[in-house]
Amino acid sequence: MDDEVPHSKSAAGALDPSDWDAFERAAHEVLSGALAKLRGAADGPVWQAPPDSLLAGLNQPLPEVGAGMDAIAEQLAAVLPYGVGNTHPRFFGWVHGAGAPGNLLADIIATAINANCGGRDHAAIHVERQVIAWCREMFSFPESASGLLVSGTSMATIIAAKVARDAVLGFASRADGVPEAGLVGYVSSEAHSCLDRAFDMLGLGTNALRKIKVGPDFQMNLKALAHQIREDREAGFTPFFLAGTAGTVNTAAIDDLNGLADIAHAENLWFHVDGAFGASAILSEAIRPRLIGLDRADSLAFDFHKWMHVNYDAGCVLIRDGNLHRRTFARRPDYLASGGEALAGGEPWPVDFGPELSRGNRALKVWAHLLEHGTTAIGEAITANCEQAAYLGRHLESHPLMELLAPVSMNICCFRWNDADRSEGELDVLNQSIVTQLQSSGIAAPSTTRIHGRLAIRVNITNHRTRMSDMDLLVQAVEAAADMLK
Repeated sequence: MDDEVPHSKSAAGALDPSDWDAFERAAHEVLSGALAKLRGAADGPVWQAPPDSLLAGLNQPLPEVGAGMDAIAEQLAAVLPYGVGNTHPRFFGWVHGAGAPGNLLADIIATAINANCGGRDHAAIHVERQVIAWCREMFSFPESASGLLVSGTSMATIIAAKVARDAVLGFASRADGVPEAGLVGYVSSEAHSCLDRAFDMLGLGTNALRKIKVGPDFQMNLKALAHQIREDREAGFTPFFLAGTAGTVNTAAIDDLNGLADIAHAENLWFHVDGAFGASAILSEAIRPRLIGLDRADSLAFDFHKWMHVNYDAGCVLIRDGNLHRRTFARRPDYLASGGEALAGGEPWPVDFGPELSRGNRALKVWAHLLEHGTTAIGEAITANCEQAAYLGRHLESHPLMELLAPVSMNICCFRWNDADRSEGELDVLNQSIVTQLQSSGIAAPSTTRIHGRLAIRVNITNHRTRMSDMDLLVQAVEAAADMLK
C-alpha cells in the first residue's frame, strides 16, 4: 500500500543535505571565516558601509528553487565584514557588548538541538533554571525570587512593570483591563525610554510616568521625588511604581538605589531597577559599593549581551516575589495544561513567567559563557573599561580645546571640541561632523548625545578588547578630524 503513495521532494528529510560530507566541508569553511573574523577583531576599520554590490546581491526575488549550500556559504562569507562594529575595540558609540568566541560553540549546539524553550521537560529548561539561580546569587535576591531570560531589558521592563501593575490592582486587570485607577510611576529624567514604552504598552500611558529632575551628578533628586509623590497623592493619583537606574545611557550615572529603596518602602511602591548594563558592574570590585540597594529591588532588568559579553540577544528579568510573577502570566490553554507527565512535565514552565510561548535557547550560551570565564574575569574586564573611561576623562580635562561635559561616573565619557571662536550652534555642527568623520574613516565609532542641550561626543566603553592605547588614539583622531574640518 505504501508503494501506491507518490513520493515527492517534500518527503521526509527533504531539507537535510543530500551530501552530508559536502555540507560538513561548507560548514567548516563558514566556521573558519567566523573564527578569523573574531581572531582579527582589532584589525581593519571599526565600521564600513556595505558596498553597493553586496546590497544589489541581496535584492533578489523570493527564491522558488534553492541555491545550494556552497552558494549560501559564499554569501554568508560576503556579509561577515559588514556588522555594526561592536566586536572591534574602538566601537564606542552605543552600549553594545563585544561578544566572545565561546558563544559561537554554544549557539551551534543550541541550533542543533532546536528546542522551543517555552516549556516541557528537556535540558534547556533546566539550564535556564540554573542561570536564574546564578542570577539570584549574583544580585543577592532570595531563593523565592523568579526570573526569565528574554530578548533584552526592554522586554524585561515590560514584564516587571506588568507584575507591579497587576499586583497593585489585585490581578483584576488581567481580565478587566486597566480601570481608571490613576496609577502613576516615577523615573529620573535620565532614565531609558524603555520605561516609557512599557507604560505605553501596558495601557497606563506615558503621561503616567513622572520624570524627576536630576542633580549635577545626574542622579535622581530624592527631594524632588518625594515632593512629586506627595503632590500626586493629594491630586487623587495612585503612586505604585518607582524605577531607579544603574547606569544611565547618557552618562552612566547610578541613582542612589538605597535612598530610592527607602522611599519605595515608606510609600509602598514597587521598586524596580533598570540595570541594563550597569547592574553587571556588581561583578566589579571597584563599582560594587555604588550599587548598594540593588538587592532591595522588587524587580531587576539587565542584559547579558552588554557588559557581560554574551552574544545577542540575552536579557534577564528577576522578580523578588516569584508567586506574584507567576500569577501575572500563568494561564495556559487546554492543550498546554499544567500537571503533565513525561515530556509534558517540567513544571513550572517559562511561559508561566512571560508573554512568549515560542522561545529560543538563550540560556545555553549564557550558561556556557559564565562557566568558561567565571564572574571574576568578567568583573575585571568591567573594571578595566571604567579605568579607561576615567583615563580619557583626565586627558580631556587637561586638553586646551576639548571640554568634558559630564562627570565620568563609570564607563561613559561625554565631551566636545570647544573652539572659542565658534557659536554654540556652530560647535554642535562641528562636533557632529567630527563623529561622522571618525565613523566613516573606520578609526573609531563614538556616538552623540546632548548634555544640558549641548551636543556631545559620547564615548561608551563596554568592550573587553579595548586597550588604554585606544583612548590615546581616539584623542588624536578627534584632533585630526577637527583640524580637517576647520
